[in-house]
Amino acid sequence: MSNALLKLEHINTYYGQVQVHFDLSLEVGQGQIVCLLGGNASGKSTTMKIILGLLKPRSGSVIFDGQAITGLATPRIVRRGIGSVPEARRMFSAMTVRENLMGAYTRSDRAAIDGDYDRVLELFPRLRERLAQRAGTLSGGEQQMVAMARALMGRPRLICMDEPTMGLSPLFVDRVLELIQTIRSQGVTVFMVEQNANLALQIADYGYVLQTGRIALAGPARELLHNPQIRDAYLGGEIAA
Repeated sequence: MSNALLKLEHINTYYGQVQVHFDLSLEVGQGQIVCLLGGNASGKSTTMKIILGLLKPRSGSVIFDGQAITGLATPRIVRRGIGSVPEARRMFSAMTVRENLMGAYTRSDRAAIDGDYDRVLELFPRLRERLAQRAGTLSGGEQQMVAMARALMGRPRLICMDEPTMGLSPLFVDRVLELIQTIRSQGVTVFMVEQNANLALQIADYGYVLQTGRIALAGPARELLHNPQIRDAYLGGEIAA
């Protein structure tokens, strides 16, 4: 796609002698929600680690906004404009919600940070009521909101979300998916790994299916939603995305 904000080109990744990615290539278009689906051990979370600089591929390139970021340290990648909502939220459980939201530590523009803080609390009003509460005492859904708000405090152009609805009640699943769409409407591109293929494809613009480190299917989300292979494997079968 010509308006790609993020590209992975011919990525080959290994854990020791075990190869995880096989010539993996994908793109995330500017202003889109793009989802990556796949079964357990397909390489989805490893893909996130590659993008965020937590793991370096043996070969291939990660391109963000036209510039290679392959192998850069994670703080430098965050400063380039990529935020992260990690799997299982990764809260600082002993710290308050307010302290967790100070993920803007890579910034020094105090006035702008204050403005972003106010906007984040408007987007997540439930958190305003919990600012002095320790993050570890929040519900799973509330912790997910903290993780999303924390990422937004870095003023990212792209947010990578790893299983954003995992372990949440149906009520919070719906709310998180609404928030993802709102975040996109505010100009932030979203790349998400998601266990629930049906829900992910309903809100996404484009999707990829990863099988044992290779892209097996790719296309507009609505087309994938009605693809017999997707329906059999991920929407009506026993394999969870």
